[in-house]
Amino acid sequence: MERDQSDKKLNTLASVIRLLLTSVILLLLSFMLIVAPFLLQELRPIRVKQAIIETPKTTKPIESWTPPAPTTVPGDSIAELVKYGRELVVHTAAYLGPNGSVTPISNGMNCKNCHLDGGTRIFGINFSAVAANYPIWRDRSGTRVDVKERINECIERSLNGTRLDSSSKELEAMASYILWIGKDVPKGTKPYGAGMKQIAYLDRPADPIKGKIVYENHCLLCHDQVGNGVMDPNGMEWLYPPIFGNQSYNNGAGMYRISKFASFVKYNMPYGISHDNPTLTDEEAWDVAAYVNSLPRPDKDQRNDWPDLSTKPIDHPFGPYADDYSEAAHKYGPYKKMLSQ
Repeated sequence: MERDQSDKKLNTLASVIRLLLTSVILLLLSFMLIVAPFLLQELRPIRVKQAIIETPKTTKPIESWTPPAPTTVPGDSIAELVKYGRELVVHTAAYLGPNGSVTPISNGMNCKNCHLDGGTRIFGINFSAVAANYPIWRDRSGTRVDVKERINECIERSLNGTRLDSSSKELEAMASYILWIGKDVPKGTKPYGAGMKQIAYLDRPADPIKGKIVYENHCLLCHDQVGNGVMDPNGMEWLYPPIFGNQSYNNGAGMYRISKFASFVKYNMPYGISHDNPTLTDEEAWDVAAYVNSLPRPDKDQRNDWPDLSTKPIDHPFGPYADDYSEAAHKYGPYKKMLSQ
């Protein structure tokens, strides 16, 4: 009898222990599934967390976009800023160039030389998506930037110039115009035709020697034999901008990445072609981009660019990199092969 009671007590104790172990296991599983992910999120590096939070998430592109007509600008003080901003984008050099009427801070190129038709042309680096997506996280700087900062980045790089003061009327006007262009685009969306139409990667490196032939056949007439461009009769701005040399964009500009240059010329050049009926083949566009960006131009200090090397684009021509490819490979490719490994 006593033995039976002892066995019964042991069985009861074993049951209690099993119940406790089961409870502990369930609690641990609950922690791993519910609590741990939140803790891990908080422990991630601050930069990664900011990039996740602050980078706008774009939805399905809007099927079509039409820029607002200049005649629809309201008649108030904002309207005057918008109109002045358009003037500054279209005739930048007349106000901010070497002989500019406001302050000589740039190389003489106009914003419209890249942002075609004053930032309104489809796939001509238009401003349609700016208002809907800025402020935005920029991997190049590792910071969150607003429209004014983005304008100053372009002035420093594409116009090889000096930043405008954050309180200047000119910076306020340019920002007002750029935001007005995309005022009807829903927040967090990207209209069809925004930015540039992306060109396909080649199986081989882009070839500057072949690109010189493309330049002579398709680009020389407007941009001159040595890339000096053609000055407008007003003597203040370029009719056709210089695309290399001291008065062109510096090596920190977006156009110095040959994927950007190739995409731009493929769907916008020679001037007047339509993005849906291009003149250049993919190979010609890549090769002429390699040729133009193999020639001398102003230098930009880029030591603070791309603080996170894992976000550096495959065609950024200056190291260091997160991979073992050379600067020559990163400048000219073959990108398709590099990306597949």
